[in-house]
Amino acid sequence: MKLLLISNSTNYKEPYLGWCQPLIAEFLEGTAKNIAFLPYAGVDVGGKVYPASYDAYTDRVQKVFDNFGKKILSVHASDDPIDVINKADIIMVGGGNTFHLVAEMHRNKLIEPIRRKVMEGTPYIGWSAGSNVACPTLCTTNDMPIVMPESFKCLDLVPFQINPHYIDPYPQDINDTIRHGGETRQVRLNEYLAVNQQMTVAGLREGTALWVENERITLRGTREMIILRYGQEPGAKKPGDVFGFNLR
Repeated sequence: MKLLLISNSTNYKEPYLGWCQPLIAEFLEGTAKNIAFLPYAGVDVGGKVYPASYDAYTDRVQKVFDNFGKKILSVHASDDPIDVINKADIIMVGGGNTFHLVAEMHRNKLIEPIRRKVMEGTPYIGWSAGSNVACPTLCTTNDMPIVMPESFKCLDLVPFQINPHYIDPYPQDINDTIRHGGETRQVRLNEYLAVNQQMTVAGLREGTALWVENERITLRGTREMIILRYGQEPGAKKPGDVFGFNLR
């Protein structure tokens, strides 16, 4: 199994998929050209809204992958999305709204075909929501539930949950007059852990990714990853750290 699970597609004031293009190029090295792309998380892309957003999303990603000499075939453009998955050399899932993504994956009966292909060795790339769905469930997404999926169950390629775009508690404003009054990201994840005490959450900060080969994981990027477990102080992994599926 080979996975590249990216926290975010774009850093501030950078081109789309800019920061992670070298990482994607490295990951794709030696693979064939046929990429099956799932654009289902793209509900509003480039001024186009669902379902026209799927075409806009595919075009945006294809422009980037032209740099790698890779052709993208979006599952939404086929009458038989499962066949697209079965014939793919690479499976790629873009970011956006995780609830919409999971709803469409279940509606099109893609969960099991994708999981089978990836477990058999087809490389998988996901960013943001696309990384979230590599987990057992979508329960650690940051997104608004704009639709109700058939199930919260996802691909279960890794045995832990990912929280993409993990951010630390908000600082006070300089003038100390305005403060964030709601829950921090860690508080919300602690709530998840309180009712899912056996699970572990990996908080992927911007500019980081998990490179997975079988059960060997390497943290790539420039920032630390936070590790959250019920009843324990948060831990961390540094860029370049190598660890297993238990994140230890």
